[in-house]
Parts: sequence; C-alpha cells; structure tokens
Amino acid sequence: MDSIGVVVNPIAGMGGRVGLKGTDGKLEEARRRGAEPRAPERAREALQSLYRRAPDITVYTAAGVMGEHATRDAGYDPDVVYDPAEATTETTSTDPSAAGTTAADTRAAVRAMLEQGVDLIFFVGGDGTAVDVAAVLEGTDSAAEPNGDPAASRDGETPMLGVPAGVKVYSSVFAVTPADAGRIAAEFDRVETREVNDIDEDAYREGEVRTELQAVVPVPVAPDVQSGKRVSSGSVDALAAGFAREVEPGRTYVFGPGSTVGAIESELGIEPSPLGVDVWRGATRARETGGANGAGESTVNETGRRSEGGDTDEADDTIEAGDTIDADDTIEAGDTIDAEQPGRRGDVLARDASESEILSVLADPVTIVVSPIGGQGFIFGRGNHQISPSVIRQADEIAVVAAEDKLDDIDSLRVDTDDADIDDQLRGWLQVRTGRFTTRLAKVI
Repeated sequence: MDSIGVVVNPIAGMGGRVGLKGTDGKLEEARRRGAEPRAPERAREALQSLYRRAPDITVYTAAGVMGEHATRDAGYDPDVVYDPAEATTETTSTDPSAAGTTAADTRAAVRAMLEQGVDLIFFVGGDGTAVDVAAVLEGTDSAAEPNGDPAASRDGETPMLGVPAGVKVYSSVFAVTPADAGRIAAEFDRVETREVNDIDEDAYREGEVRTELQAVVPVPVAPDVQSGKRVSSGSVDALAAGFAREVEPGRTYVFGPGSTVGAIESELGIEPSPLGVDVWRGATRARETGGANGAGESTVNETGRRSEGGDTDEADDTIEAGDTIDADDTIEAGDTIDAEQPGRRGDVLARDASESEILSVLADPVTIVVSPIGGQGFIFGRGNHQISPSVIRQADEIAVVAAEDKLDDIDSLRVDTDDADIDDQLRGWLQVRTGRFTTRLAKVI
C-alpha cells in the first residue's frame, strides 16, 4: 500500500456513556449531558499502530479534527485535501465536541481522497460514518458532482476499513480495536466484500433494533475484522430463572443491554431497557420503614415471613413472591409464604442510565451482568459504553451470560473499554453462565 485516506468523525460515540445510544440529531443533548469525544483518541491509537508498521506511506486527510490532528500526532506529515471550514460558515474548533462538521463533510472528504488515488479509505466512526463512506465508494452519494470522477467512486474497487468509535458498530467493516485497524491497514494483501448496516437511532433509543443493509463494500481481510452482529435464537428461559434465584439480598446489579440480560430482569419482575443499562438492588431480608415493632414496620421471622404492624389476615392465607402487604394488616399464625422464588424482591435504582447515573447509585457489593454481542464476542466496549471503566472498577463481580448457541458462534470474548489497564484486568479465562445450572469456560482476549 502506497497511500491512505484518513477521515475522522469527531463526534462519533459521544452519546454512548451519557445514555443517548448515538449522536444522530442528538449532539446538543450529548453536550448538555457532559459527553466527552472519544473518536480523536481512538484515531490517534489506530494511526500510531499504522505508523509503527508503515511510516513512509503517503497520508491524505481532512483538516483539523477530521483527521489532520490525529495523523500529525501519530508522526505523519499529511496532505490535507479537504477543509470543512471552507464548506461551512461555522468555525472548525480544535475541540472535537464543538466541531461544526457534518456527514456531508465526511462524504466530501472521501471524494477528495479518492481523487488522489488512495489505496484505502481509513475512517474513524460508527455505522453512520460507514454508510457515508460506502455511499461515496459505491457512487450512490447524491451530493457527488456529476463531473467529479473518480472512477473508483463509481466502481467500488477502493477498500474501506473502520476504526470502531461509534455507539453503533453493527457493520462488518470495522477492525476489532483501533490498534488492530492500524496493523491490518499496514499489512493487508487482499480484500473481500463485507456488509455495511445501519439502524434507526430513534427506534434504537426506544429499545428496538431495526437494521438495514446499506452497502456491500471491499474490506481488507484479516481475523481481526469483526463479523456483523448476529442474534441468538437459543432459549434463555432456564438461564434467566437460574440466575434470578441466586440474586443476593443487598447486592447491587448493573444489568447491561440485550435480550439475554433482559430475560433475567423480567424474571426478577423488572421492566428491562433492551438497549440500555438498568441498576437494581436486591432487598435485604427485613426492611425497616417505621418505629420498632410499630405500625408501618416490616419484620421477618425465622421462616422468612414478613408481617406488618396492625394487620389482620386470615389464618389460611398464603403470601406469594411479588405480593404486597398494606401497613395496617397483620399476618396471623398459620399464614405461609411461598418460598419458590427467593431473593426476587428489590428496587430499581436507575433505568436506561448514563454513566454518571450509574455511578451515583452504586453501593458495594456490585455485580455487572453482561452478555456478549452475537458473532463478535464483545462484553464491554460495544453498545454498552455507559458501563465505563469507572463503573467496572466499582464491581467486585462480572457475570457473563449467554445461550449455548451464541457461544458456539464466538471464537473468543473481547473487551475494548478505552482503558488499557481495565482491558488487561478483564482478559483471561472466565465462566459464562449458559443455563440454569450450566457454565462454560471462555477466554477474554
């Protein structure tokens, strides 16, 4: 490879940790919530990896935060072929979160790079950015000038490779990590066609995934280019039931996104956020709400039965898990409690929570419950950025759950948290719960 075109979407991924599940149309809200840019740093990491292996290639890029800064930081002296400041009345700031760049700038930058005859488009972003790049490569970009050539923008021969930086990374055109992206770009010698998918972000924020094939493009071939996300069809009912029976009173559970974890939440009587993060704490055996043995106080005897001061109940009543008892009722001798579902009472502390909301309600001990992305194997760093390194540090237990057929499609589990120390701590062998009583060993790499 003699030359490469580098384009960075500077706001990619900003909505992740603040719980927005993307930044399409939500940039101002992400800023209001205190979102921090992550794409520029991931761009630098990828380009440093590339520079170590290919320091002499020619690099074409866009001005400022759209690529120039990251390529210079990596050691290159790039040729700037597109400047977003010349195409907009807004000033391109050195602060990525304040950059006035748009998808139109991404497409224009890619066209300018193709005019230079680059051997690879190396982009940093998520699925939305991938769609913009692919539209130019396939010649379906409606903004392209009629006489703007190049032939490569119409014949689809120029490959593209993504550095994962967005909230949504469902397409199979991304490297697994930024460092992998740099290595693949430097060493690849053949390509194969891969799919570019995108989802409806408004539906995504409501907990529904609507994926749509947007393009089929050439991508460098390597084991570290991830496959597209696949959905497991295996039953998780037994897994969810088994996990729910073992929740500990007083323990805080951080439930990650996905249908498998959602099944556990449903088993506990929680309305899950399918694509968000929920925080729940198991109730302690006795919860005091009033004076000692007075009205409004809940007590539990040696059999685990709860009674409220002043109540009157029939002697043959049975109280089952999930029942509530009014404060002016009394449970008489002979009443029984169904113990089939122990430990299921608890409190939802945060729903569809951002990183800051999660941190504000955590209290030891803490378990994080996650399920790997089908076909990719990520347990952290894809679709659950709210569970940040700061959150992970608070946990004394990581519980990974997955149906057997999902694990069968995954070679290894993966982590990509933006924190090298946390990634190293998470790597190694761990037990993945696959059923009511069954587990399998899986390696995190």
